[in-house]
Amino acid sequence: MTPNSQDIDFDFDADDAFSLAAPAAEGPAQAISLTPKHAPSTGGFEVPSAEAAPLGAIDLTKTASAKLASSESLEASSSEAKLPRITIHIFCESPTTAELAHKAASDRRLAGLVVIVKMGGLAEACQAYQSQPTPSLIMVESHDAPNQMIAYLDQLAEVCDPGTKVVVLGASNDITLYRELMQRGVSEYLVPPFTPLQIAHTVNGLYADPTAPFIGRQVAFCSAKGGSGASTIAHNIAHSIAEKLLMGSVLVDLDLPFGTAGLDFDQDPLHGIADALTQPHRLDAVLMERMMARCTDRLSLFAAPASLEDDYEIPGEAYEEVTRKIRAAAPFIILDLPHVWTSWTRKILLESDDLIIVATPDLASLRNAKNLVDLFRRARPNDPPPRLVLNQVGVPNRPEISLKDFGEAVGLTPSLSLPFDPKVFGQAANNGQMLSEVAPKSRIADGIDHLAQQIARRDPPVVEKTSVLSSLFKRK
Repeated sequence: MTPNSQDIDFDFDADDAFSLAAPAAEGPAQAISLTPKHAPSTGGFEVPSAEAAPLGAIDLTKTASAKLASSESLEASSSEAKLPRITIHIFCESPTTAELAHKAASDRRLAGLVVIVKMGGLAEACQAYQSQPTPSLIMVESHDAPNQMIAYLDQLAEVCDPGTKVVVLGASNDITLYRELMQRGVSEYLVPPFTPLQIAHTVNGLYADPTAPFIGRQVAFCSAKGGSGASTIAHNIAHSIAEKLLMGSVLVDLDLPFGTAGLDFDQDPLHGIADALTQPHRLDAVLMERMMARCTDRLSLFAAPASLEDDYEIPGEAYEEVTRKIRAAAPFIILDLPHVWTSWTRKILLESDDLIIVATPDLASLRNAKNLVDLFRRARPNDPPPRLVLNQVGVPNRPEISLKDFGEAVGLTPSLSLPFDPKVFGQAANNGQMLSEVAPKSRIADGIDHLAQQIARRDPPVVEKTSVLSSLFKRK
């Protein structure tokens, strides 16, 4: 209906036992600076509301460029709501746009939708719907002159069924044309450069239910090899997001027989994630609150039973339903996945907003991490690559693969490398504390906080410094 207008500087040496890198990126490992970079309808189309009409000058090129430049941040800033099962026809004049449309059709954000890509512009679309009903959404590329485009759209409006929405992929940065299209009921006008993610966001903006429940951002942690420390990293990241970034978070321990989240937070709740998985249809906000343990004011825990009394033969549909419902509980949902490969773990990983692979610098971890990265790149072509964390670096007398070689082999720059420090990690585990509580001024704690900022795309809130003189004035 309404048109869519839409790190802490670390100067560690790359060979140091502890090093930080920029967010995961394509290509081999390389040196990256961590300095923050903050710097009325005439036809059958559905008509936008009157107040949605543009009021001032708009540079469509800048709008499109901004969408492209911030595609990752757009994807990162919010999770897409579930879309109705609609049919979309995309008419493309150029093979390049057709290729982008096919990539968008396979994107996880449009899962369940029927997307048909055809060659031909507005003239082809007008001809096609003379003898067949129109789908819910028509996206059509047009390189026609403005007057010709308007004429074709008028013809298309005559054959469109009520409720059909139209998005025009144009080539002209013309605000007058944009306003004319909006007045004729066109839902959105996009100009190059087009991206698959831009197309997916456009569809979501048109059809996402504004009354649907809030959806938090799902962050999944998996290990490249058993004993890599993925659970420890996941628990500390959840604590950092909640306590350092002041964002509400829920930690979900899905390792039912052997999960350690309860131990790490010194919690022994009567209920937990197993109860939710065995009765997913009953899980609502009230029952969820009873099942979660409150670790801090902003961090809740769905603990694993860590018991071997049951076999935990839970269907994959239950995991999907429960994780979907939990996403309505907080802005960030941290999933601690067990080191097993099943249909439900694969599905959860591929549908998560962020993926973090925790590995150790050895050959088995390298092989498994590469397999995971390759899978995620194939299955999630429009998403940023997963983040890679190297843990337990520098074990005495153990041959290791260097950070540089590991990154080059996997094709990722590690986001974080943590040193082997059995004293700090062991004390935290045995005391039921987080690393930042045991060693708050250590480089390990700084690294965890930095990774949390990368995942959350947020800087910690600024704390006002008060002087002795200012406190004296306040007393007066």
